[in-house]
Amino acid sequence: MSDRRDFFGKVLGAYAGLGALGALYAAKRTWDPLPSVKAAGFTTLDLSNLEENKLYVEKWRGKPILIIKVPKDAKPDGAPNGNNENAYDDKRLITVGGHKFMIVVGLCTHLGCIPDYFPEKKKFICPCHGGQFNAAGEVLKAPPPSPLVIPPFKIDGTKVVLGEAGPEYKKLKEAGLVA
Repeated sequence: MSDRRDFFGKVLGAYAGLGALGALYAAKRTWDPLPSVKAAGFTTLDLSNLEENKLYVEKWRGKPILIIKVPKDAKPDGAPNGNNENAYDDKRLITVGGHKFMIVVGLCTHLGCIPDYFPEKKKFICPCHGGQFNAAGEVLKAPPPSPLVIPPFKIDGTKVVLGEAGPEYKKLKEAGLVA
């Protein structure tokens, strides 16, 4: 009788062990990011065919990315604080293929609204509280506390890969131009 009881104890233990392994596997799968999230980790932008002073919007990790091929005369039509220098000379701009681009996360640093771009004025105006940014993403008028955020990027020819910190991004970070 004890042999039979030992056998059922071993079967029950093996069955419970398999159940525990299945539960651990299921728990691990819930911790892993979804395939759609993994795929959104990197976004490649081809900048070769963009027009000057025209706003392009892409998506990266669920956030809007604003892209402008900055013209050489990117001086805003006016800034309330007198900070109306030519945005083309800004150190935050990314040079790709001999052209300068503004690539930023399109959320105002004040409350997260999406600022509108006015190409004729060469500046962004936030619809929520009237904050203004130049064509390089620098603050022209408060309440935004800081410039528009530059996402991590790597330059690959005429393409920019968002989500990977390349040497150009690291230089901006070392210079204190990136949050």
